[in-house]
Amino acid sequence: MKTLFTFPGQGAQRPGMLSDLPRDDTWQQAQQVLGDELSRLDSHEALQHTRAVQLALLIAGVSAARGLMAQGVQPDMVCGLSIGAYPAAVIAGALDFADALRLVARRGDLMEGAYPHGYGLTAINGLPLQQVEPLVDNRYSFIANINSESQIVIAGSEAAMKAVGDAARAQGANCVRRLAISVPSHCALLNESARKLAEHMQQVRLTPPRCAYLSGNSARVLWQPERIADDLAMNMARQVRWHEAMVAAEEREVRLVLEMPPGGVLTGLTRSTQPQGECLALERSSVELVQHLYARG
Repeated sequence: MKTLFTFPGQGAQRPGMLSDLPRDDTWQQAQQVLGDELSRLDSHEALQHTRAVQLALLIAGVSAARGLMAQGVQPDMVCGLSIGAYPAAVIAGALDFADALRLVARRGDLMEGAYPHGYGLTAINGLPLQQVEPLVDNRYSFIANINSESQIVIAGSEAAMKAVGDAARAQGANCVRRLAISVPSHCALLNESARKLAEHMQQVRLTPPRCAYLSGNSARVLWQPERIADDLAMNMARQVRWHEAMVAAEEREVRLVLEMPPGGVLTGLTRSTQPQGECLALERSSVELVQHLYARG
C-alpha cells in the first residue's frame, strides 16, 4: 500500500489557522523570509488578500507534513491543488522551503494585481463536465477545476459566472456557490501572470524529488526538476484536473490518502476514487489513527 499526502488550495483558509503551529524549524524558516509579516498572516484582514492566503496555506501544509513525517509516516507520493502544489513540492524534496515562500509571495502578488476585483471562482455541484462545459464562453468564463465527476469550478468575471450559474441551475445543478477566492484562477485570464512567475522561477534551483510528485493539473507523475518547475509556475493558468489525478494515484496503488491542514475538502473529493483505500483529513483525525493505518499497509 502506498501513501499519498494531499495539500489543499485556496478556499480552505480560515483566520487563526497558523496559531497552533509549533514554533519549530519550519516556523523559524518562515520568519527568516517573511519577518513581521508572519505574525499577522492569518488574521481576518490579511486573509482578504491572495498573497496572505497562499503563504498561510504553504506554511500550514509544510508544517503538518513535516510533523507527520517526524512521527514515522512517510509519503510515497504528494499532490497539491493549485497553491497546494508548492508545499507538495517542498515535502517531495524538489523545492527548498525558503524558495517556496518567496515564489508564493510573488505568485500571490501577481494574481491579485492582475485582477484586484470583479473576478473569481464559482463551484457548480450536481452536473457533469459535459453539461457545464457548453455553458462557458472561454472569454469571460472558463472551466477552472474538475474536482470530481459532479463538482466543476468555473472562473471568470462576476457577471459571466452568474450567467453560467443561472444556466446550470436551470439544468438541474443542486448547488452553485461563489468561492472565497478573488482571482480567476486556472484559466487563460492568468496566462500573463503565469509567464511572469515562470521568469522568476528561472532563478530558483529545483532538485529531483525523493517521492513521486503528482501534478494536480496534468494528473501525471513528474520526476524531472524542469517539468516540476513548469508545473509550479504555470499552474495558476492551467485547468485543475483533481479527479483524474486521484484516479491516477489509485491506479499507482495508493491506498492511504492523508490531507494536510487546513480543512478536509480534498478528502471528500478523493473518497470516490478510493473504493479499497482510506482517505483522512489530518486535522480531523488523530495521529494515532493515521499511524495505525500507515503501519497496517
